[in-house]
Amino acid sequence: MSGSTRLLAIQHEQEAPPAWLGDWWAERGLEVDVVRADLGEPVPERVAHAGLVVFGGYMGATDDSEHGWLAPTRALLARTVAENIPTLGVCLGHQLLAVALGGTVGRNPSGPAVGLRSVTLTDAGRLDPLLAGAEQCRAIHYNQDVVLTAPDGTVVLATAPDGTIQAARFAERAWGVQFHPEVSPALFASWLANDTSATRDPDGTIALEVAGSEAELRWAWQPFADRFATVVRSPRPAPAV
Repeated sequence: MSGSTRLLAIQHEQEAPPAWLGDWWAERGLEVDVVRADLGEPVPERVAHAGLVVFGGYMGATDDSEHGWLAPTRALLARTVAENIPTLGVCLGHQLLAVALGGTVGRNPSGPAVGLRSVTLTDAGRLDPLLAGAEQCRAIHYNQDVVLTAPDGTVVLATAPDGTIQAARFAERAWGVQFHPEVSPALFASWLANDTSATRDPDGTIALEVAGSEAELRWAWQPFADRFATVVRSPRPAPAV
């Protein structure tokens, strides 16, 4: 399993796979070994891969009593960051990473974010190895929770239209994004179809807007995937601890 061309991914539910990110990394020669934690596959205590990616899910970042793998995932994230292994958290993964490093997560006071939202980079984001070039690109969002308090040392890279943290660099080689660079319009449509909340998209306008955005989303987020692949292949600096 170990080696410079393999990533470990933690998946939390059937409908939240690596999707486009997995495809793009495969094009760059990076294969993804997926742990289906929701199906009982054990989360390892440490990463024996070149990088770690934790994907999204419907559960909350601290719903440990209902989802017993979340605490081991947070422990894995903390250890991986300490070892300076490239790490990426997506949506729930972003929130788990924040909590693992001492931050807090909770319901967004502005309410759920569903559909396309612009990514507004900070000055740091415009210079970031992953996010540079994504100014005002749109990305798919599907979340109720956000990072409310960032861990010490966090560099905020992007803010959502409601002012919440949209992307962050939590450590030298550890990033979190509240949005979904991996999600295609088809996958997003399946989320809406399975969503029991009638308020998500009552008139179908969100689904229609996302359905027409495939070329835009590929153009915006394949470079993000490529940049993470470059980080994965770069020499590892000395561990922080």
